[in-house]
Amino acid sequence: MESQISIVQVIQLMLAPGLMISACGLLLLGMNNKYSLVVNRIRLLNEEKRKFFSKAGETDFNYEENVRLESISMQLSKLTFRVKLVRNAVLSYTIAVAFFVLTSLFIGLQFVMGNEKLNYLVTFLFLAGMILVLIGVIYAAYESIKGYDIIHLEVKID
Repeated sequence: MESQISIVQVIQLMLAPGLMISACGLLLLGMNNKYSLVVNRIRLLNEEKRKFFSKAGETDFNYEENVRLESISMQLSKLTFRVKLVRNAVLSYTIAVAFFVLTSLFIGLQFVMGNEKLNYLVTFLFLAGMILVLIGVIYAAYESIKGYDIIHLEVKID
């Protein structure tokens, strides 16, 4: 009975990183959706820009077209920066998942080996994963602020 309680306790210990893996999965899902939207917006703006330039050989741009072209260029620059922020958030969450998986594996390994020396490694891996989640959240928050700036720019110019 003593060993069954130990096994149950080990499984419970391994579930904490498992819950963090699940939480990171949800965060990754949201960030991947954002990534797709930002990339799609970049493609649409690039297409609009190409249409302007293909028309450029026919006539000169009027004032409104020049303003729109300038707006597109500024938005593309800001959207490119936003994509980098989203990429960094996704990478942080993904690496955090790897750390949480390693944490669970080392908890199990510690139980099998009966080695308490792995406590420091397990703690380090879990804390590193949590720090990476925090970094990802900071990137995601900064990306949201930048997203607002781009919308503000487009509304202001148009």
